[in-house]
Amino acid sequence: MMKIGRLLLFALLAQAVLSCKGDKENKGTTPQITYQLKTTWPHDTEAFTQGLLIHEGKLFESTGQNASWIGLVNINTGKPDKKVILDNKYFGEGITILNNKIYQLTWRNKTGFVYDARSFEKLKEFTYEGEGWGITHDGKNLIMSDGSSRLFFMDTTSLSRIRSIDVTDQNGPVKKLNELEYVDGFVFANVWETNRIVKIDPATGQVVGALDLTPLAENARLRNPKADVLNGIAYHAGTKLLVVTGKNWPSYYVLQLNP
Repeated sequence: MMKIGRLLLFALLAQAVLSCKGDKENKGTTPQITYQLKTTWPHDTEAFTQGLLIHEGKLFESTGQNASWIGLVNINTGKPDKKVILDNKYFGEGITILNNKIYQLTWRNKTGFVYDARSFEKLKEFTYEGEGWGITHDGKNLIMSDGSSRLFFMDTTSLSRIRSIDVTDQNGPVKKLNELEYVDGFVFANVWETNRIVKIDPATGQVVGALDLTPLAENARLRNPKADVLNGIAYHAGTKLLVVTGKNWPSYYVLQLNP
């Protein structure tokens, strides 16, 4: 009985996803990316998600608010099997992994941390201007957001900014860029306080596509009234699957993007 109910939920969600038409303000202008819901995994509803990624087939997450942590998450339970908890003075933000190092941002402390990706040993700290929101990489440089419409590219050795791009769509600057993920040559970014993920050309800053995840956000809030905004994008290059979640959401949603 429970199994049938779960399958029915998946079917209803998939139908909602396939019928999604996108945000009204972007309808008919920004190309809408369609997708199929493949499955869900449990997510810790206490996790105020700030960053999400897949590395070597494993799911990593970072959280904010009190007792911010980064951890290696068990997809069967949604709980971290291994984690590092920040000092309470830090509000954790995004994470990325490059060259077997985890890079973590904090919100207003202008401080980032570098850890060994296997042992979680802290290797060093670094500083940056402004606020820290999301972070990813293109295989060479780190890419960081600060809640504005700008993305910053950072050298992995000096951890200093080397260039920036302004992100725009047909309506002008796209502000509140948050959690980031690099997907097949493009930067995917959550737009804070919306149900949108935008696809950005890192060479020009132009938004070339968008996902409307309203059906998933509505499902999350139906199942947990305390669910907050969409935030969290992880990409598995081998399967081409995109994993998304939000702050205090009850699930990770595993999506297949349509060509």
